[in-house]
Amino acid sequence: MDYQYPIDYTWSTDEIVDAIHFFECIEKAYENGIDRDVLLHAYRRFKEIVPGKAQEKSLFNEFEEVSGYASYQAVKSIKEISSGKKIKISQQKRKH
Repeated sequence: MDYQYPIDYTWSTDEIVDAIHFFECIEKAYENGIDRDVLLHAYRRFKEIVPGKAQEKSLFNEFEEVSGYASYQAVKSIKEISSGKKIKISQQKRKH
């Protein structure tokens, strides 16, 4: 990883740690796959930190810009895959 995660410096330390954990889960969904329930739990916590759609979209866009990973695709997969299954996003990471 040669980039910084998008965070809001008004968040508490715990919120920053949990938001970074969510983005790490997105990376895992693209790189190796991740258990759907782990990603769901991380996303629910992320939504507690970032309840607004506009800020969520902004952070997702920032993350995709620096990493090449589309958070929306991974979150969308949560609804499409049953509990207990693995999410693996096959879209290739863009090179920056």
